[in-house]
Amino acid sequence: MLIDFHTHAFTDEIAERAMTKLKETAETDCYTDGTVSDLREKLTQWGVDFGVLLPIATKPSQQRTINDWAAGENKGNLISFGTVHPDASPEEIAEELRRIKALGLKGIKLHPDYQSAFLFEDKMKPIYKNCEELELPVIIHMGCDPISPIIRRAMPSHLPEITEKYPKLKIIAAHLGGMFAWEEVLHYIAGVYNKNIWLDTSYIADYIEPALMLEIVKKHGAERVLFGSDCPWHTPLQEKELIENLGLTEREKELIYYKNAAEMLKISI
Repeated sequence: MLIDFHTHAFTDEIAERAMTKLKETAETDCYTDGTVSDLREKLTQWGVDFGVLLPIATKPSQQRTINDWAAGENKGNLISFGTVHPDASPEEIAEELRRIKALGLKGIKLHPDYQSAFLFEDKMKPIYKNCEELELPVIIHMGCDPISPIIRRAMPSHLPEITEKYPKLKIIAAHLGGMFAWEEVLHYIAGVYNKNIWLDTSYIADYIEPALMLEIVKKHGAERVLFGSDCPWHTPLQEKELIENLGLTEREKELIYYKNAAEMLKISI
C-alpha cells in the first residue's frame, strides 16, 4: 500500500498554461501534463494506491471555484483537500472552511509564498482557529520555493508558536518541515512538537543528505511522517527510493508509506 500525500493537478482548461509557467519558474522537469486524468493514470502506473490532491487559491476570489472542483475530483484514487486564501475576510474564511468540511474535503493546503502571507501574520489566525475547531488538517509549504528565493514566509522556527496557540490543530509541514532548512527542522521541530506536527517527504529526494533525513525521522518518530512526492515535479518513485535506502524498519516504512496517512484521512485500508 502506498499513499502519496502531496500531489498537484489543475483543471483541463488551465493545465497547459499553469504547467508552462510553473516549469519556467522552478526550472525543473515535470512528470504529468498537469491534468487530473494524467495524474490518476500515472499514480496507477507508479504503484500508488491513493494520491492526495492539494489545490492552492492564489487570490480570495478563487476559493469557492477551486473547492467545488476539488470536491468533484474527490473520488477514485484521488483524495482531495481544499484551500482558502489568507486575504479573504475572517468571515469568508470561516464560511468557506465550514463549506470545505461539508463538501467532504479532508483538509486544506496553504502555500505562503503564492499567497503572500507569513505564517505568523494576524490574517492567518482565522484559518488556524477554524481548522482547529473543524478538525481539518492543514498542510503548509515550508522552506524555500523558487517563486520566492530570498523571502522565506514559512520556516520551521515559525511553527512552535502556532502549535502552542492552537494545540489541537493538525499541521503537516511539507518538504520534511522546510525545504533546504532541515537543520532548523531538527532543532525547532523534530521530537519536540511531534504530537501535532507531521512532516511529509515531498520533493526532497536528490536534495537532502540521507543521514540528515534519517536523523530527523528517528528524532521526530516515523508515526509523524507522511509519504509525499510533490508530483508532477517529482515522481513517487524518487522519494520511495530515498526512503528504502535509509535503513528504516519495515514497521517504520509502513507507517510512512500509508498507515499514518490512512489514519489522518480516516480511510479504511
